[in-house]
Amino acid sequence: MGRVSVQYSNQMAKTALKHVLLVLFPERLHIPTGPRVHFTDPFSVSPYNMASRKRKADDDNDDMSVSPLSSPALPSRPIVRPSKKMRQVNDEVAARPLSLPRLLETLDNNQLRTVLQTICERHPDIGHEVVTSAPRPTVACALDILAEYQEKLRAATPLGHTSSDYAYFRVKQQLAALLDAISDFTAQFLPPLEQQTNVSLQFLDGVTKVIHELPDWENQSHRHHKDAAYDEISAAWALVISEASKRGGGFVVHTGGWDQRLAKHNHQSGGKMGQAINALANEVGWQGHNPIADTSAPSGRDPNSILNQLINGTYGSPVRVGPW
Repeated sequence: MGRVSVQYSNQMAKTALKHVLLVLFPERLHIPTGPRVHFTDPFSVSPYNMASRKRKADDDNDDMSVSPLSSPALPSRPIVRPSKKMRQVNDEVAARPLSLPRLLETLDNNQLRTVLQTICERHPDIGHEVVTSAPRPTVACALDILAEYQEKLRAATPLGHTSSDYAYFRVKQQLAALLDAISDFTAQFLPPLEQQTNVSLQFLDGVTKVIHELPDWENQSHRHHKDAAYDEISAAWALVISEASKRGGGFVVHTGGWDQRLAKHNHQSGGKMGQAINALANEVGWQGHNPIADTSAPSGRDPNSILNQLINGTYGSPVRVGPW
């Protein structure tokens, strides 16, 4: 009660002072002569009025802070989603083996060869059809296969033991596989299966180089493999040369330089190509170059050969008989 009385007394004093000033000095207060204006003293506002104003301001702030979620909702429109065509799942899913085309896609060359060989062995009629239908192997293809066998032989050779008995027994299986392949492919390129002499000679030239690279074993009993390979390839050269001599007199052997290549192979083998050299001398020796004969002619050819007589124009000339 004491505080309220003090506030009321102060208010009354201020009001009385204001009226006195209005009476004594109206011109200094610039009071307009128009309609009467009521002044409100800011000190005359009661705490109750201040509280009501504060409450009103709070209400206004509350109205401004209302969440949009509480505002009147607009009429919602249904969202149309694109329909997805779901894959129809077969209710009867079961295990099944791959079809033949899919299964063949998973096999590499070695697996395909194994499967085909097994089928041909079980069904000889199918094997015969494969043999007659498959294209003939080319010289390059056959030599590439022999090179693969050579690589297997090298890979099996132990380091530091290239010609010992230990190395021989380590590579005996790979060596036998290479020799068998040489024998099989050589027979494939011989007449009458191979009608072109150049093709036969190209293969024989390549396979003879392979034989040169076979190991030279320290043990004499192990060298029969290489010796037998030389005997077989020499006989093959002799057969091809003999057949070539029946067609054009073996002219292709001479013009292709095969006689010189054969002489080089004979030298590299240590003279183990004698059968082929003899066939060359006997069958096509008329062409002049005898690789096993030592001739004094500058050209290395027999000056009395038929070929040289044809070139020199002396073929058919009368032969002088007697000491004169």
